[in-house]
Amino acid sequence: MNPDLELQLKTLPSEPGVYRYYDKNNQLLYVGKAKHLKKRVLSYFNKNLSGYRTRIMVGKIVRLETTIVNSEYDALLLENNLIKEHQPFYNVMLKDDKTYPWICIKNEDFPRVFLTRNVIKDGSEYFGPYAKVKPAKVLLDTIKHIYKLRTCNLNLSPNKIDEGKYKVCLEYHIKNCEGPCQDLESKEDYDQKIDAIRSMIKGDFRKAKDYLVASMTKFAINLQYEQAQLVKERLEVLENYQAKQNI
Repeated sequence: MNPDLELQLKTLPSEPGVYRYYDKNNQLLYVGKAKHLKKRVLSYFNKNLSGYRTRIMVGKIVRLETTIVNSEYDALLLENNLIKEHQPFYNVMLKDDKTYPWICIKNEDFPRVFLTRNVIKDGSEYFGPYAKVKPAKVLLDTIKHIYKLRTCNLNLSPNKIDEGKYKVCLEYHIKNCEGPCQDLESKEDYDQKIDAIRSMIKGDFRKAKDYLVASMTKFAINLQYEQAQLVKERLEVLENYQAKQNI
């Protein structure tokens, strides 16, 4: 073992984080995560280390880097991102884009918002990855309670809508969609919802609240009390979700 690596091993931090191994050509060999960095990294240099592939890798290590994070959960997400970006040779897991789910805002007219494990480089926005799928599903369910978004995969380009190519589907009739396919909802109004959803995913609920309050006020002014009550219920759903997130 070279003196520099030996010194690094002696001065390893004890916090949670991510470690990276490099060879003599400064090639990244492996990325790993740990709740206790020092214990985890030193375990690789144990004389009783098992596994032929791991022993070969350890024999190539001349340098290591560590990144300290706040929690084991943060370490898991950072590990995932680094493996995806650098594709280290000895990381046999997590190299594909299907490991953890993402929330996608699709790059299209009247964007869909959905959960996916496939990251496609088509200009769409991806938020995540989520180490646990449940928080992502809860967030999406909350979004669907508040906003009426289209779920179909139709090409809702302005030309096709103007030509009357489409008819509203069941989702419109059960009040889950505002019918942009028949120009019953403007692109400006739809994009306003997407902008608020984007902020929600990032943890900022102000735009979503402002949108709902404005809608509720508009319905109340027009004496549409039933619609105003529905919007009020959506506002309560948002506030409940925000309270849970804050906790």
